[in-house]
Amino acid sequence: MTTVLAIVVVLGGLIFFHELGHFAMARGFGMGVSVFSLGFGPKILKFKRGKTVYALSLVPLGGYVALVGESVDNSSSEEDIPDGFTPGESFALRPAWQRLLVVASGPFANILLAWLLCWALAFGWGATILLPEIGAVSEKSPAADAGIQAGDRIVGINGAPVGSWEEMSTAIGDSGGRILALEIVRPSDGWTGSYTTLTIAVSPVKAERKTIFGDDEITWLIGVRSMGRTIARPLNFRNSAAEGAHRALQMISLTWQGFVKLVQRVVPLDQVGGPIMIVQLVSEQTDAGISGLLALMALISVNLGILNLLPIPVLDGGQIVFFLWESIFRRPMAQKVQIYAMRLGLAFLVCLMLLATFNDIWRLVQSVG
Repeated sequence: MTTVLAIVVVLGGLIFFHELGHFAMARGFGMGVSVFSLGFGPKILKFKRGKTVYALSLVPLGGYVALVGESVDNSSSEEDIPDGFTPGESFALRPAWQRLLVVASGPFANILLAWLLCWALAFGWGATILLPEIGAVSEKSPAADAGIQAGDRIVGINGAPVGSWEEMSTAIGDSGGRILALEIVRPSDGWTGSYTTLTIAVSPVKAERKTIFGDDEITWLIGVRSMGRTIARPLNFRNSAAEGAHRALQMISLTWQGFVKLVQRVVPLDQVGGPIMIVQLVSEQTDAGISGLLALMALISVNLGILNLLPIPVLDGGQIVFFLWESIFRRPMAQKVQIYAMRLGLAFLVCLMLLATFNDIWRLVQSVG
C-alpha cells in the first residue's frame, strides 16, 4: 500500500503541478477554463467551483486544462464560447504572446517543482559532499609516481582550499597539464590517530575517459579514485534555496544532454523508458527512503518539463513554435500545415510510447529470466 500510495502521489503530483501551471497563467490573463482534469476519459469525481469543473478522470496517464475558445486554427467566434463564458475570456482571441505564455507555463511549472523539491531536500538533509579522500591509486600514474597513497586526503591545491571531491576533480581537470602542488593530510602509522601534513607536486596527464552517457571525453587526470565517503553539511533556509537551484540546474543540464545524446545515438534507444519504468523506480525509492523518493520526483519533473518543451506538435513545445511563428510573421501558420504537423507529432509520440513500453517489458523479462 505504501508503494501504491507513493506512485499515486508522485505521478499525480507531477501531473497536477504541470496542469496547474497552465491553469494559473490562463486565469492570470483572465482566460476562461471550463475543465481542470487529472487524467483522461470518463470522470470519476467532479465538482464545479465558479465557472470551472474540477475532475478526476479514469485514465491516469496525464491531465488537461480545457481553455475557452481553444482551437487548432487559433480562431474563434461567439458560437465557440461555452455557456456562462464571454468572448473576452477566449484563449484563441488573445494575442499570440499570451497564448504562448499559457502553454509554456506547464513545463516551467515542472521545473519550478523540481527546484522546490531540491530545496526541501537541501533544507531537510543538507548538502551531500563527497570528501576528497583517495581510495585507490592507479599503477604507473602521475599520483603513484608522486607518492600519493590510498587514505590521503587532499585539502588544498596550489594554495586554494579543497573541500570536496568535485572541487578537487575540477581543479585537476582545468590544470591544462601544469604542475599542481597538492596539500595532503596523511594518517600516521599505528593507532595514535595522528596525521601528517605534506605538500606533493604532481603533473596531470591528458587522458580519455567515459562520460555518464558512454561517450569519450578528453581531460586531465592524475590516476586516483575516491574512497566514497560522504558527509552532510547542514544548510539554513536561504542557503538551501541556492543549493536546491544548483541541484535542479544540474538535473536540467543532464536531462537535456541525455535528449541530445539520444538523438545523436550516443545513448541507445533501448535506454528509453516509460510508465512501467517510472513505477519501478518509484517503488525502489520508496523502500530506500523519503529523500530518494523526493530526488526521483524532482528528476522526473525535470524530464517531463523538458520533454514537453521539445518542438514536437501535440506537445507544448510544438504549440510554442506555432505561437512564435504568429508573433514574428503577424499571422497564424497555415491551418493545413498545423493539422498535418499535429498528426505527425501524434504519430511520433505513439511510436515513442510503444518503444518505451517495449523496452520496459523487455527489461522485466530479462530481470525475471
